[in-house]
Amino acid sequence: MTEKSLNCIVPKEVLNITEALQKAGFEAYLIGGCVRDILRGEKPKDWDITTNAKPDEVEKLFPHTFYENEFGTVGVVNEETEDETLRYVEVTTYRTESDYKDKRRPSKVVFSSKLEDDLKRRDFTINAIAISLPTGEEHIHKGQVVDLYGGQEDLKKKIIRTVGSPDERFFEDALRILRAVRLSAELGFTISQETADGIQRNAHNLSHISKERIRDEFVKILSSPIPAQALALADRLGVLKEFLPDLSRGIGVLQNQAHKYDVWEHNLRSLQHAADKNWPLEIRMSALLHDISKPETRRWAEEKKDWSFHGHEVVGARLSKKILNDLKFPKDFVDQVSTLVRWHMFFSDPEQITLSAVRRIVRNVGEENIWKLMDLRVCDRIGTGRPKEQPYRLRKYKSMVEEALRSPTSVGMLKIDGNVLQKELGIKPGPKIGYILHALLEEVLDDPGLNTEEYLQKRAGEMNALPESELKKLGQAGKEKKDEEEEKELKKIRGKYHVE
Repeated sequence: MTEKSLNCIVPKEVLNITEALQKAGFEAYLIGGCVRDILRGEKPKDWDITTNAKPDEVEKLFPHTFYENEFGTVGVVNEETEDETLRYVEVTTYRTESDYKDKRRPSKVVFSSKLEDDLKRRDFTINAIAISLPTGEEHIHKGQVVDLYGGQEDLKKKIIRTVGSPDERFFEDALRILRAVRLSAELGFTISQETADGIQRNAHNLSHISKERIRDEFVKILSSPIPAQALALADRLGVLKEFLPDLSRGIGVLQNQAHKYDVWEHNLRSLQHAADKNWPLEIRMSALLHDISKPETRRWAEEKKDWSFHGHEVVGARLSKKILNDLKFPKDFVDQVSTLVRWHMFFSDPEQITLSAVRRIVRNVGEENIWKLMDLRVCDRIGTGRPKEQPYRLRKYKSMVEEALRSPTSVGMLKIDGNVLQKELGIKPGPKIGYILHALLEEVLDDPGLNTEEYLQKRAGEMNALPESELKKLGQAGKEKKDEEEEKELKKIRGKYHVE
């Protein structure tokens, strides 16, 4: 066992756990992803500790724990911290595993007293590095690195390599196949040739893995900085067909003249733009799936001498829903993505689109999704190979959407209405009510602070006493003021998007 000194920063919540184990006579090492992150100079997203203490011995040392598995992992709860990455720290007993009959989990787990036994069961070399920390109160510690499989060298070279035989590691848990692809996307690492060959030989074993576990790795891939590259790698290694076979049907499917790339690359480039913009998962997923049904809807249009894909958004919405349901995504997420896919072809010529048509689109996708639909449209455009993200057409769409969403300047803004005038002031139904409301609106537009029920009722009573001819003039002035303010608001919106 080789050891190397290292300076690392470890939160006190984690130090308290390692120190408690050490003071009780046990070994305690940081392990897994947190060590990988420390060695890369990154802040760990979670913290894992491995020890020779048995689960019941760990539980006795800490007031708040939970132990609900068969693999020796005890969750130690730090109730006082506000940092979610430190609220739950997993402490796992050294163990060996055997008899992997279902390609998912060991049928037999034996606790061990040796760190070496625990390291050799790890998936990849970069995750099989341990750090021991001496006791002390300082946050900066001189830790000892234990690296039996060359993980530090692989970190330097940015390589993902299995601990020992790839076939053995992937037989033990086939999800490691997808995890290798995910880590390559998250870290920007390459997969060693030997490991890549092992992935190709064993990719079919993903059929033994639960949809929920596959979904979770898929989400992490999409949430990574380079999801398009990861999915292209997954396809080359024969992994993609095991959980998303419909996507690769777009390979080699040429599109019409508006597109530079085939359907496959278009979808990946649309996804990558969403990732480059750091947009949320629902936009990334919608960008990936928006044209998934182009292969089956492609027809040759003789009159245009080009390909057409009529109805691909409708067919694609149904297919997207099926794919996401099969992968056990939450219903709300499935509905949101399938809705975005369904309406991603919403407009063509902005000069012919009416405000009522825009309002129908808002109604179809919901106000909560309309701006996500706009973002999807941006991804779609960039995916065609066009460099300009927001041309006049898209800016015009956005301007019209904002116009459709805003509340128009009207008497509906007032804290009282015609019913109040009739009930409280005894004004009979007729033009007089309209005159009063528009006259009140003019005052409120000049001074929004006057828009209270008490003031408006009092002022309406005073107006009610005026001659109808004078009241009519006030009402007309109010209408003109309303139209003026409305035009100002619309001009402001259009100016925001630099459109007319």
